[in-house]
Amino acid sequence: MSQSPRIKGVLSPVVTPFNADLSPDPQRFIEQCKWLLSQNCGLAVFGTNSEANSLSVNERIALLDALLAADVEASRMMPGTGCCALTDTVRLTEHAVKGGCAGVLMLPPFYYKDVSEDGLFRSFAEVIERVGDSRLRIYLYHIPPIAVVGITPKLVERLLKAYPTAIAGMKDSSGDWSNTKKFLDAFSKSGFDVFVGSESFLLENMREGGAGCISATANVNPGPIDKLYREWRKADAPAQQEALNAIRKATGQYVMIPALKAVVAHYSKDPDWVIVRPPLVALPKDQAAKVIQDLEKLGFEMPGLRKEPAAA
Repeated sequence: MSQSPRIKGVLSPVVTPFNADLSPDPQRFIEQCKWLLSQNCGLAVFGTNSEANSLSVNERIALLDALLAADVEASRMMPGTGCCALTDTVRLTEHAVKGGCAGVLMLPPFYYKDVSEDGLFRSFAEVIERVGDSRLRIYLYHIPPIAVVGITPKLVERLLKAYPTAIAGMKDSSGDWSNTKKFLDAFSKSGFDVFVGSESFLLENMREGGAGCISATANVNPGPIDKLYREWRKADAPAQQEALNAIRKATGQYVMIPALKAVVAHYSKDPDWVIVRPPLVALPKDQAAKVIQDLEKLGFEMPGLRKEPAAA
């Protein structure tokens, strides 16, 4: 089978809907993914804001299978597959590749801290060798505020030298633009795709040769983020960036995952969207109301999200 074209643009780490018993809800997950695709947003399912590390390997596989069975475009998906256990990472990665996904977003094994560069290199190398599929495209996931264990330019250099086809790019969620630029300067001209982890840096990233963004806020504001991705050369791009920043500030003023779910619940008129898995807790009602109030002041909307009931 041939490899799909490299994925670029705006992707969402899709929030995962849960039922009252905390089991994942595949149907609502499918609907959310299809809505995001309708807004020209790719799907970084099982990312940080998907509560991926609160999902088992079997649950992630079942949800991906549900998406594929519902004809959700595999070529627009970049599932998160990085786990602490090597064999879990291999299993999830194999499944994503066989399903035709455009790539995988891979955390380093993050439980043990202060691990060596050699150890991290060996970890990624073992996954690549064990998967053993020429279609594999790995996007390294650098998120030191959460994982602590990070990705360095030296590690990327070593991996690219050893596996130039399998190592396709990275997501930098350091929140530090100077760090992102370091990777862009070193690797973007050689075809290594750098995604920023927040649309707050999207304009700068595109100006410096980046591939787009994989952002939490794309769960709720995908269309305008995609618009900037496509129009970053236009004169009004800085104004578009400022508008995106205002939306991100409103949604990010409290804990991000429950805040995003509160926004989806409000605009979809589906209150069960607020459910999160422990140890997270749903946003208190007063905080949720403040987020919605601030978004409404900005003229925010989620067009097409709510399905209107059929006429009698």
